Amino acid sequence: MEDPLHHEHSQQGNVELDGSPSLLERPHPLSMVYGGGGVFGIAYCVGVSHGLQASGIPTATAPSLGTSAGSWAASVLALGIDYDALDSLETPPIPNTRQGVLAEQARRIFGERTHHLVSVSAVCVRTRRRHILDGGRYPLADLVAASSAVPGLLPPHRIDGRLYVDGGMWSATSIDAASAAQHTIIVAPLAGPAMGPMGRTAGFLLDRELRQWRKRHAGHRVTMIRPNRDIARFISRNPLDLFDQDRARPAYPLAYDQGRKWGERIQAELAA
Repeated sequence: MEDPLHHEHSQQGNVELDGSPSLLERPHPLSMVYGGGGVFGIAYCVGVSHGLQASGIPTATAPSLGTSAGSWAASVLALGIDYDALDSLETPPIPNTRQGVLAEQARRIFGERTHHLVSVSAVCVRTRRRHILDGGRYPLADLVAASSAVPGLLPPHRIDGRLYVDGGMWSATSIDAASAAQHTIIVAPLAGPAMGPMGRTAGFLLDRELRQWRKRHAGHRVTMIRPNRDIARFISRNPLDLFDQDRARPAYPLAYDQGRKWGERIQAELAA
């Protein structure tokens, strides 16, 4: 029997609620969606969100859905952890088959803490279906380890007897599973014209998801933020460069500045 505190999306898009109907039925003023992108994606998502906060957008108190790198960002932001704490972690060698390698790193930052505003996307190995896992029930360290387990690069992570791999295998952002909100902000590290075929493909898929999302949420505002060319230059077209801490680190302050400018624009539009 499936755990009632999961909800899954089949290939046809059917949804089972995860036991938190209040979050899914009552629109919040704001919800956040953080996409995947390795260590670079973490730096980018956290930088953008901190920049939005600096301009008065309350990203830290909004329900947040994270996929892969975005799961780390959602957890860090909900708990109020500085980017420096993440930057101090040693990135494990890639590929890496040692069981628990991601969870060990995550527990150095999150311990056994949970947070009700966080949910993450991961793919169940047995069913090959996406699960949206509840950060109010499971330790965030386990959730980020599951959501970030890129097949072929990092081992699956087990939660409640199930093995999970990277949620990005289903969708780079899983925007369709975000909490209902008057305004949804999507931070998409991998979508951008300056990132070659990978960025163009990710952008195409994300645009398709957004069109579907808008049809189901008529009248709700959505904003997508993706790397500009100055930020995208810190990664090459080699996907393994996404896990290079030296490339990711300088992206954070630029992402912060981009987030602040987006926040000022959003505030001005709301005021108008």
